[in-house]
Amino acid sequence: MKIYIAASWKHQHAVEMLTEMLEAEGHEILSWLREGRPEEAFLSNKDLDNFIKSDVGRKVFDFCVTSVTNADLIIYIGPSGCDAWAEIGAAYGMGKTIFGLKAKSENVGMMRHMIREWFSSVSELIESVREYERQ
Repeated sequence: MKIYIAASWKHQHAVEMLTEMLEAEGHEILSWLREGRPEEAFLSNKDLDNFIKSDVGRKVFDFCVTSVTNADLIIYIGPSGCDAWAEIGAAYGMGKTIFGLKAKSENVGMMRHMIREWFSSVSELIESVREYERQ
């Protein structure tokens, strides 16, 4: 199954670990971490703006939009920012199934309903991914 993980750069390590777990189960992860550059997480606002406007930035954007709209399942790791929520909105608009890992400080209102099911642990999430794949 093709899976896209929507998350903030601040969750880089969680995305890497979840990617490894899901790939070990045979899933294909459409990874923005592999497409992007880890140093993006540490750019100043000005440098980030220049990156976003660059050809490489556009390539990463195109990869993310294509991936989130073509994946079989989307996983959201919270709390994340506007880019991850924009990806969730695109996926929801395409009728994709979206699972979410909730966090104490998740600051989202009505749009939380785009997440089909929220999980408080990775083990619960992984089990639900297995069940979803069996369906």
